[in-house]
Amino acid sequence: MTANAVFMICLAYLSGSLSSAVIVSQLFHLPDPRLFGSKNPGATNILRLGGRTPAVLVLLFDIFKGLAPVYLSYWWDLPVIVLGLVAMAACLGHSFPLYFGFKGGKAVATAFGALLPIGLGLAGMMIGTWLVVVFLTGFSSLGAITATLLAPVYTYFIKPEYTPAVCMLSLFIILRHRHNIVRLVKREEPTIWQKKKAVK
Repeated sequence: MTANAVFMICLAYLSGSLSSAVIVSQLFHLPDPRLFGSKNPGATNILRLGGRTPAVLVLLFDIFKGLAPVYLSYWWDLPVIVLGLVAMAACLGHSFPLYFGFKGGKAVATAFGALLPIGLGLAGMMIGTWLVVVFLTGFSSLGAITATLLAPVYTYFIKPEYTPAVCMLSLFIILRHRHNIVRLVKREEPTIWQKKKAVK
């Protein structure tokens, strides 16, 4: 593995470790998303705790955390396998952040950002999938899980050489949603429109 590859993997993890949900919550004087609501430091929980503006900021920053290191690696013409490792490192940083006690989110937005260099077609299909599922069910987690499951299929028809890397990312995201899957089965998962009381 080249020095550039190692550098980008490390940079991706360190940038991914910047928890935008915690930072934005502090800026907007919101409850700590790791302790309140769903206790997940992500855009959906911030939406419930603080509304649209902070949630959008968290979403955009989380996407950028995945996009920037992968795009830079792509620009450096690093091999596909390295691009996959860089994407995974960014998601690992988000889920297990070095600066925030290794307690992070599910990395859906970060993984989405990491997939953007593959093409806008893939991004459009994933967003469309998420929107349709959320519109029909109200469950953001189900939309994310469905889009994640279909991402390798979409990738295969767009740029098949990236399919193994996308499969790796998809498996990680599904594993991070294992508790959501259990709640969905038990019909205990809150919809995106429900606000949880800010109590421990």
